[in-house]
Amino acid sequence: MHAAVSRRTAVAALGATLAGAAPSASAQPVPLSPEIPAARLCSGNYWAMKERDGRKIWLALYRRHLGAPQPEEARRRVLFLVHGSSAAALPSFDLFVRPGKNYSLMTAFARYGFDVWTMDHEGYGRSSRTSGNSDIATGVADLRAAADLVARETGQSRFHYLGESSGALRAGAFAMAQPDRVDRLVLEAFVWTGNGSPTLGKRAEQVEYYRTHNRRPRDRDMLLSIFSRDHPGTTDPEVAAAFADAELTNGTSVPSGTYLDMTANLPVVDPARVAAPVLIVRGEYDGIAALDDLLAFYAKLPNPDRQFSIIPGAAHSVTLSRNQAAFVHVVQAFLNMPSPPAS
Repeated sequence: MHAAVSRRTAVAALGATLAGAAPSASAQPVPLSPEIPAARLCSGNYWAMKERDGRKIWLALYRRHLGAPQPEEARRRVLFLVHGSSAAALPSFDLFVRPGKNYSLMTAFARYGFDVWTMDHEGYGRSSRTSGNSDIATGVADLRAAADLVARETGQSRFHYLGESSGALRAGAFAMAQPDRVDRLVLEAFVWTGNGSPTLGKRAEQVEYYRTHNRRPRDRDMLLSIFSRDHPGTTDPEVAAAFADAELTNGTSVPSGTYLDMTANLPVVDPARVAAPVLIVRGEYDGIAALDDLLAFYAKLPNPDRQFSIIPGAAHSVTLSRNQAAFVHVVQAFLNMPSPPAS
């Protein structure tokens, strides 16, 4: 059971709220990146609420689009970004490094005319910290709560979804559970069975820790290793450092549920049950998203409107790679694909 609360009734809190506690009303909105004129880009912060075992869990949402809200006949298409295991939404999708070096996917897709949303999943960023492990099933419940809010605020019922890494698992599982909510689906750094993944093989050595601990430590070295473990040089060190700096403001631990799912419970997405058009994006050197595993998943997708793209010079973190521009290009082209003619 869940409810939605917009920024008209609650504003963003500067730090994770405790489960069951209402968000702070004294915090300030997240500022725009310095080089983006405020007159061109509009940002908003929202709260969605879900309930579990009689407790309220608050989920922080963030929005960006160009200009004022559009009338019904000209509403923008909604793109919802879903973050991965080790970082919250804003370091993942709204990273400002310095003037002239903006890696914000929210800004990039807002400039393409999308109404862009993202959220901190339970236990991440500014959302409620709970005793749960924020596994993939929990992420699906988060996306349900968020979808109700986004539908109310935008007047639309179907959205594009883009998930990275375990966020792609969340988005794929949500597409199975709520096909009526999903227009087009982008799975980036996705994993299906985990076969052929050296990184997951190494991570599985800690599976008992993930079973017995609902949070795992995640320090600066671990965050920096995301960009070097597969193939050094695929991400600018300045970008990696800015990402680590931004994420560590959220603390030194994150939930362990997605790590447990990715090492012990795969597959969690059945391609035969994903009805939406799908784009799969893999970095050339990705040590988690094994190529043969993804191709096997791709072959089982039922919708003929599907694409598979490999981004050269990128590893697991495509969104913050040196070749981010190629990623943005293939995604916006897929999202802007014309509808097939009526037969």
